[in-house]
Amino acid sequence: MLQALPRGFPAAIAIVQHRDRSSGEALSRTLQQESRLPILDVEDKELIRPGCVYLAPAAYHLLVEPGQFSLSVDPPVAFAKPSIDVLFESAAEVYQSSMIGVVLTGANRDGAEGLAKIKARGGFTIVQDPRTAECASMPEAAISKSIVDRVLPIDQISPLLVTLCPPC
Repeated sequence: MLQALPRGFPAAIAIVQHRDRSSGEALSRTLQQESRLPILDVEDKELIRPGCVYLAPAAYHLLVEPGQFSLSVDPPVAFAKPSIDVLFESAAEVYQSSMIGVVLTGANRDGAEGLAKIKARGGFTIVQDPRTAECASMPEAAISKSIVDRVLPIDQISPLLVTLCPPC
């Protein structure tokens, strides 16, 4: 999905991937090979810059504050840490109607509550078509809440993001 986003994409992207603490920087190295955008492992109080992809570190919740990220060592939410819901809920508070949330493949319900918060704040919600997901549980959970603007195969999500986020 990242390979379809152009260099200079005008928005920041934050990714929460449920992964083991021992994974270290392997995910960021792998994603960087596929992306024209810089892939950054988030540090506490790191400034949010457009055109960058930020990865939540394993074992920390990633939150959005005005202009920056923060990391939390709070307990897991719905068995997940980092939690997509924690990221989405905090980002929805900051970005309101300009927030776009995307839920992809996954094995639990993480992300559904956060997407509901994004939708409640006037943001835009996208979910990977469960038929194209390696594990359909997370997309299905989001769809079941009836808060999804678009359900798309993964290869159609990046082109929509480019349309929704025109260059400044």
